[in-house]
Amino acid sequence: MQGEYSVSQLARHYPMSVTAVQKHVAVLEAAELITKERRGREQIVRPRIDALQDAKRVLDGLEAMWRRRIARMGEVLALDADDKETST
Repeated sequence: MQGEYSVSQLARHYPMSVTAVQKHVAVLEAAELITKERRGREQIVRPRIDALQDAKRVLDGLEAMWRRRIARMGEVLALDADDKETST
């Protein structure tokens, strides 16, 4: 994620067409995670490191929240199973 790359350079690293990579780049640009500039015939892509770090922090927070919720669901289900065993 450091430096700048043309869309065609990026496409070489993925098993998809240049057109598909262009569509992915457009989504990342709309999300303001990258910048894109035209130099002659090439589109040059640069990551916005600050925006990517912000997105990572948000996603890490969401992951932690969902892990806690899933763990709590497991605890509730275990308690429910214990209650059913003691009532029979």
